Amino acid sequence: LHVAHVSTKGSIELVRQAKQRGVSVSCEAAPHHFTLTDEAVRGYNTNAKMNPPLRSENDRAAIRQGLADGTIDVIATDHAPHSDLEKAVAFETAANGIIGLETAVSLGLKLVQDGVISISDLIAKMSTHPARILGLECGLQPDRPADLTLIDPEVVYSVDVNRFQSLSRNCPFEGWRLTGRPVLTMVGGRIVFYRSNNFNDS
Repeated sequence: LHVAHVSTKGSIELVRQAKQRGVSVSCEAAPHHFTLTDEAVRGYNTNAKMNPPLRSENDRAAIRQGLADGTIDVIATDHAPHSDLEKAVAFETAANGIIGLETAVSLGLKLVQDGVISISDLIAKMSTHPARILGLECGLQPDRPADLTLIDPEVVYSVDVNRFQSLSRNCPFEGWRLTGRPVLTMVGGRIVFYRSNNFNDS
């Protein structure tokens, strides 16, 4: 059993207990749930409206603990693009979901910077663990095309949704100052993304 989008202290504890009993279960959490709390929705911010919703600080702390002790196997983006027609409306009618693909690595690196997990743990939770759960081959192998991402862990930048590759802008992290991000992605041995202007934003 794989449990998607765990977001509460109770659900994490259930998975932890199941693993201790030897149950074959895995789970994942999204960066917005280990970074934000329901305070982000204050003022009816539709860019912080998602399903499952943002939770309390106690829940956020439980997710971070679950990542640290291995209860949570995977960090997944839960990337859900929506147009302004779906988000720039009254809160109760706004669509659920945020775009998370382009901030996921940086928010994961914040866990490393905070001492929650190691850089090796982060890489595993975003690559080798999901591959193992899905039964996919993963990692660099001789005579096989490379799938890899190069990360600059020290570059400091401000999140600017207008620079995103995604056509959607429904991101609750607009304006945040983050440290570290991908600078190159290779798929099948071919470079598909390269950040040529990788400099520290002022």
